[in-house]
Amino acid sequence: MRTIGVFDSGVGGVSVLKEVIKEFPYDNIIYFGDSLHAPYGDREIEEIRALCLKVSDFLVYEKKVDAIVIACNTATGAAMHIMKERYHVPVVGVVDNGVKEGIRITKNKNIGVIATPATIKMDIYLKEFHRIDKNLNIYQVKCPLFVGMIEKGWIDNEESSMLIKSYLNNLPQNVDTLILGCTHYPLIEKYIKRHFIGNIVDPAKETAKSLKMIIGDGIYTQKTFTKFFVSGDSQKFKEVAQEFLGTTIDEVEKIIL
Repeated sequence: MRTIGVFDSGVGGVSVLKEVIKEFPYDNIIYFGDSLHAPYGDREIEEIRALCLKVSDFLVYEKKVDAIVIACNTATGAAMHIMKERYHVPVVGVVDNGVKEGIRITKNKNIGVIATPATIKMDIYLKEFHRIDKNLNIYQVKCPLFVGMIEKGWIDNEESSMLIKSYLNNLPQNVDTLILGCTHYPLIEKYIKRHFIGNIVDPAKETAKSLKMIIGDGIYTQKTFTKFFVSGDSQKFKEVAQEFLGTTIDEVEKIIL
């Protein structure tokens, strides 16, 4: 039986995990949330890359995973190319899948991307969009406070609503498609929808489908498991992850790599 490794800087990657579970019901899954070092998006690229390799070494060499899903946009931009060279297992990220979906559904070629400062700094979305179509208009907005608030447990109040509105006000009114360029953001998508009336793209769905195209369906042989590991506050991770997944998590193991 195969084991799929999924990792993120914290709880945000459960938006990808949820889709991976749907696509791979007959595979074991190990999720690692590096919440001790969250948010990755506020760190320098070399540091992010080193953290990604440390987590991936754990998944590949200790947990013997058969594939890795980088459930983090910042990590995808910083480390995916190195990880593909370093490991013998398939590695997929979230950026190119979100880009393809954004291009498919935009009507006027005006696309917004909200993401962490590091993701915006790397221009990974801009480069990928323009690699496919140089005629697209891409508008990027940094949202530095979102991840920390989501990790602590998002509170729906006037302050958080004003924060979302202030970030989205940086987008031109003609933007018809918005890319959630951080895997934490789908956890607050319903609140974002109050302030954006166009198409919203969550790259998680396309990422899970992309992995399925690479490794195919699993074969049922025995009961499967989903195991959770975090480097930070395991209880807070459990509370937020359970709410988003809509299911009970039996155990979250804290481990410092």
